[in-house]
Parts: sequence; C-alpha cells; structure tokens
Amino acid sequence: MKDDKRRHPFRDAHADRAKAQEVPDTPQTRAPAYQLAFTDNDFMCREELRPIRLQLELLKPQMMLDAEGITSTIVLFGGARIPAPANKDQARTETLAELSRFYDETREFSRLMTLKSLKSGGTEDVIVTGGGPGVMEAGNRGAVDANGRSIGLNIVLPFEQAPNGYVTPELCFNFHYFAIRKMHFLMRAKAICVFPGGFGTMDELFESLTLIQTGRMERVPFLLFGKEFWQKIINWEALADAGTISAEDLDLFRFVETAQEAMDLIENWGPAPARDRIPGR
Repeated sequence: MKDDKRRHPFRDAHADRAKAQEVPDTPQTRAPAYQLAFTDNDFMCREELRPIRLQLELLKPQMMLDAEGITSTIVLFGGARIPAPANKDQARTETLAELSRFYDETREFSRLMTLKSLKSGGTEDVIVTGGGPGVMEAGNRGAVDANGRSIGLNIVLPFEQAPNGYVTPELCFNFHYFAIRKMHFLMRAKAICVFPGGFGTMDELFESLTLIQTGRMERVPFLLFGKEFWQKIINWEALADAGTISAEDLDLFRFVETAQEAMDLIENWGPAPARDRIPGR
C-alpha cells in the first residue's frame, strides 16, 4: 500500500521485497546474484560495505529516537559487575560487594531524573545506559520505578550480552560498532554520570572527557560517583602535576556520593560553551 508520506511516485522497497519472494523457484532465482542487494545479508556483511553499515548504525537509532521525540538524555556509565545490594554476597570480590551501594544510588538517581523528565513530557533528560547488567540495569530500573522510559544501547559481544529487562523495548538498540554506539551516547547528552566500573567505563569516561577538554563537545555536568573509588583508581593530581593535563582540566568534572547531590549539581550547573582553547598549551 502506498505510504502517503512518500515524496516520490516510485514503487517502494517494501513492495518489491515482498514481490521478490513470489518469483518462481529456478536455478536463476536461487542464485545469490539475483537477490535484491538490500535484502542480501551476505552482501551487506562484505568488507567493502563497511561504510554503509556504519551509516546504517548511525541512522537507525537517530531516526527512531527522533520518531519517539527524544530531545536530550542523561548518560549513565558504570560497571556491569556491580551487583544489587540484595545479591552482594555473590560478588566476586569484597570491593564489588561494597560498591553495591552504587546500584541503589544509580537506581535512585534514575528515578529522580525520570520524574523530572516526565514533568516536561518525558522527551527531555531521558536516561540512557549501555543496556546491560550492573549499574546499567540499575539505571534502566530506576526509570521503570518512576513509570518512565529509558534507552539502552547494547552491543554484540562474543560471550553474552542481552539487554536487561528494564530497558524500554522501543528504545532498545543493538550495535556492531563501538564507535557509533559512543556517538549515540553523547549526541543528545545533557549530563554525564560515571559510576565505578572497569575498562569499559574508563574508556567511556576518558573519551567523553577528552571531547570536552579539547572543545569538541560543549561542557555538560560531568559527575563521578564515589570520590574514594575514583581517587584510588586514578591519580588525577599527578596528571596535573606532570603537566600532561592542566590544573583547569580538573574542573571539568565533580565528585558526588548520592543521587540527590547529583540532581542538585545538575540543576544548578551554569551554561558553559565549548572551549576555544586548551589550557596549558
């Protein structure tokens, strides 16, 4: 059936895709060469098609988030291994068990932020996580506690990875390319909150900070939950003392401990344009 929103008189791809399934079964129609290019999975996975796949992974979530009216997000990064407090006795280490309190802080922060989002129609300040377990699960779960929506940006991994059960289904995306997934984390970001985590969390932390440090991204509230954890893991002052970052770079983020503290900081964070220079250079 013709879509009234179409801007051209040509037959649409859906119709031809369906019609192509009705052709007679012959050696010619069974040959891979005969299959419509955009329905040929083997063709789409060829190395030469990588630029097209990159574009598709950028476009699909962009178009679907636009269709859902999502205008801004609150980004939550954090460890997949941090358990809910009820399960902390199953944690692999004593430290992970202690860090379980950040599951509840993540969940509460997400609940409070989603309540705020709902006051403006639920299209601004929407929680976005990686869609996995641990802190990510807590973030999506808090949005459910507030009867709101949240986004999950999952990625195909060789050993697991299904989205947690709290991601809003129509806002649950899957990625092949880490780079495009990272872009979608930040394209609508109104604030970035980073909870304790491992390599993946630190990768997201430093890449986001670098974009802000170098003026490639506007300054947004950038909050690190758990000062003791982050100061133990990273010697921030040593970086500044060594001159590999400037002392002013340490002002790009703040440490917080609780969900309410984070809400207050975000609420009172003044506007800050992107840098037009890098201090110390």
